[in-house]
Amino acid sequence: MAQGILSTAELLKATGYKRPADLASCLQRQGVRFFEGRDGPWTTIGLIEAAGGLRPAGNDAGEMYGATIL
Repeated sequence: MAQGILSTAELLKATGYKRPADLASCLQRQGVRFFEGRDGPWTTIGLIEAAGGLRPAGNDAGEMYGATIL
């Protein structure tokens, strides 16, 4: 998986949930922004950090891909 991206399988393993729908509910309750993929929800480390108050949620795509976003 790409650096910084957490797949559904990785999130299920980390949380202990068995069903993607339960995982999505958990992420939503925790305030973690996520995306719905073919296999279930996925997110990024940056979005988890933002939900935890470690850094402001913003457009970190430029940092991840070395692009300048205006």
